[in-house]
Parts: sequence; structure tokens; C-alpha cells
Amino acid sequence: MDWNHYRFRSLWTLPEPPTAVYEVLRRPEDYPRWWRQVREVTRLDDTTGVIRIRSVLPYDMTFTAREVRHDPGDGVLEIAVSGDIEGWARWTVTPRGTGSLARYDQVVSVTKPLLRRFAVPGRPVFRANHALMMRSGRRGLLRHLRTV
Repeated sequence: MDWNHYRFRSLWTLPEPPTAVYEVLRRPEDYPRWWRQVREVTRLDDTTGVIRIRSVLPYDMTFTAREVRHDPGDGVLEIAVSGDIEGWARWTVTPRGTGSLARYDQVVSVTKPLLRRFAVPGRPVFRANHALMMRSGRRGLLRHLRTV
């Protein structure tokens, strides 16, 4: 087993329609306004940016995100990531009742040296850190969607 390889999935049930959710998620430069763990997003061009995140643990992760799929019809936003993590992440937004379901999938390997050193003992803590970040993101998105 590669202790530095992670697969994550989060499911966010939201009361707003898929088009409204998709419109917010397709603008990563606005994430820091509603998702406190996304500390900074710097656009490099129309499809690429540098993102800095920090959850509960006292370390930042910085990576470049490059759009590889933007499909409003299917509700899909997918990026390739490189930097402190390497791999991909994807949002898929679909109808759910009168609202929507935002599914987040991520498959990455950690390249940040500090985190690689603590791969085995830190793995449960890193996974919990990610879960807390995702929970906070959902709460922030719910608040944000009420204002747009």
C-alpha cells in the first residue's frame, strides 16, 4: 500500500438547483469568500490557478489546479493538480429532489516532504483533517448560496 495515496469522496446535499450550485463551484477564485480553509486562489490564466489550503492541522498545502473538464450539461468540473499533492479532483452536480447533490471525488498522492515523513502514523489524522475541511466547505457553501 502506498501510504501517501488518498481517495476521497464527499456528498453534499444542497437545497438549491444544480445550475446555481454549479455556477458557484465553477469560480474557484471565489472559494476563499465562503470556504475558510481555501486561503488563497491565484488565477494564472483561464484554466489554471494556484490554490493554498489549510484546515485544522498547522500546515498549508499549495498546488496548481488545471481545468481538464468543464461540462455544465453533465454538471462536471474536473481539475488536474500538481504541487504538494498530485492527481485529480472532480465536482459532479446533479439534481436531488428540488435541490441538488454535489459529489466531490479526489484521487491524489501527497508529495509534500513533511507529510510524506508522517505518512503511516499521520494517515488517520490527515483523513480526519480532510473530512473537517469538507464539512466546513459544505456549511460555507450553504451560507453563500443563500446570498446569491
